[in-house]
Amino acid sequence: MRSPLPLHRLSRPVLIMALCAAVPAVHAAEPVKRTPARAGQTATQAPAGDQFVDGIAAIVNKDVITLREVNVATAEARRELASQKIQAPNDRDLQRQVLQRLIMDRVQQQEAARMNIRVTDEQVDQAINGIAQRNRITIAAMQAEIKKSGTTWEAYRDGLRKELQLDRMRQRAVDSTIVISDAEVDAYLKEQQRQGGGGMNALGQGQAAPAPVQQQAAPAAPAQSGPAMLALAQILVRVPEGTSGEQLTALRKKAEGLLTRVKAGDDFAAVAAASSDGPEALQGGVMGGRTADGWPDLFLQAVANVAPGQTSGIIQSGNGFHILKVLDRRSPGAQQAQRGSSAPQQQAPQPQQQAARAPQGPMQVTQTHARHILIKTSTVMSDTQARQRLEQLRQRITTGGENMAELARQYSNDGTAPQGGDLGWLNPGETVPAFEQAMNALQPGQISQPIQSPFGWHLIQVIERREQDIADEYQRMQARQVLFERRAQPAMEDWLSQLRDRAFIDNRLEREDAIKANNS
Repeated sequence: MRSPLPLHRLSRPVLIMALCAAVPAVHAAEPVKRTPARAGQTATQAPAGDQFVDGIAAIVNKDVITLREVNVATAEARRELASQKIQAPNDRDLQRQVLQRLIMDRVQQQEAARMNIRVTDEQVDQAINGIAQRNRITIAAMQAEIKKSGTTWEAYRDGLRKELQLDRMRQRAVDSTIVISDAEVDAYLKEQQRQGGGGMNALGQGQAAPAPVQQQAAPAAPAQSGPAMLALAQILVRVPEGTSGEQLTALRKKAEGLLTRVKAGDDFAAVAAASSDGPEALQGGVMGGRTADGWPDLFLQAVANVAPGQTSGIIQSGNGFHILKVLDRRSPGAQQAQRGSSAPQQQAPQPQQQAARAPQGPMQVTQTHARHILIKTSTVMSDTQARQRLEQLRQRITTGGENMAELARQYSNDGTAPQGGDLGWLNPGETVPAFEQAMNALQPGQISQPIQSPFGWHLIQVIERREQDIADEYQRMQARQVLFERRAQPAMEDWLSQLRDRAFIDNRLEREDAIKANNS
């Protein structure tokens, strides 16, 4: 299946190993059935004295988060903050932040179960091997770095598993909704040319040019510049769906109060840890570093004139109110980064981001014209059922003489179903690795066995192949990926926010605080 991000892109700071302390899960109670409230509503019916009598800190749909889980996770979060030299919030605020993280974690797990997305031990091992290779260290050295950061190897693996799972959820639920038009690509390329071409080197970041198969690209002169790098941290005041005008005003005042504290000299990371609603709050708000083109336009505009170590004003997005801090701004070709005072103090090696230069001269590659049938897994369609259905369809094609395009129109869950599953001409690296590997093993006319990808299960048919010079097309491909990257993270955050708003959440800690405030 075509994917704008074929070879990588784990979400958020999973690859920053020191920031990947996972939260131990302790399930001490059976699921409690409650009548769901309307989307986004927090239950308030229980009397004041019963909040923690039964050891339940929160209920998320039919799942329970126990007080013991919160206490264990709070202790772990305190150690994590200390390892990063970030001042921890007071006990109640830290407990509240940890519970919010556990609630969001449970919402994500439930959605993964509904989508039937699971990550095996073997897949975790493969991801760890990839991280070690990119950082050019051994697994033993990587384990030592993890232990040095204060996180156990088991907790790191658990955190990595959750991030891989979330990445698959993103690929399936979010990526397919992001459409980059030809007009947007044209406008982006014109803007790069207007700026003198300085940004064109960034077009290759994150994905190398497809390898030529017959004719090598003409040698390029050594690059004098690369993509500009930008590292940001944020404090987010979340605005839930259905927020009234009065509530919106109150939330903006909260954001203004947090900005005032930061401007007055309070440590940004400590304020984020205590008050931010962002998923990276307990990492001091650190969102990590990426090429400038990888950040949303809204963020780039807000920090355009903000020096490292300084903060922006308040930025409003569909997700809420943001306060951004520039941790690191590295100009193209710079050898040393300028850092703000709240940059992480201890980090394990990070994956290297190598910028591919725009090609010069011919780029001869093998293109494949393919079609497929996709069966997505869910709570009512297991992996076994999906594979068996495709095996039956394959038999109907290979022995029964039925047309694969017609079967794709009837059975495929992909957006290409109306076109008979036709994916058009595919360049090397344009699909996820599992799909591409299976496709490349086929001769024209052949049909694969069922294969699994992050999107589900596929039957693939290779229609034909050709040699094609894609030198003119390459920059458009890379521009499309840059534009996709800008939209992907905000789209993911919006999707997660919607998941939370639709969930039934009985946060007893929050309810207890509200009752105390009313009685004071």
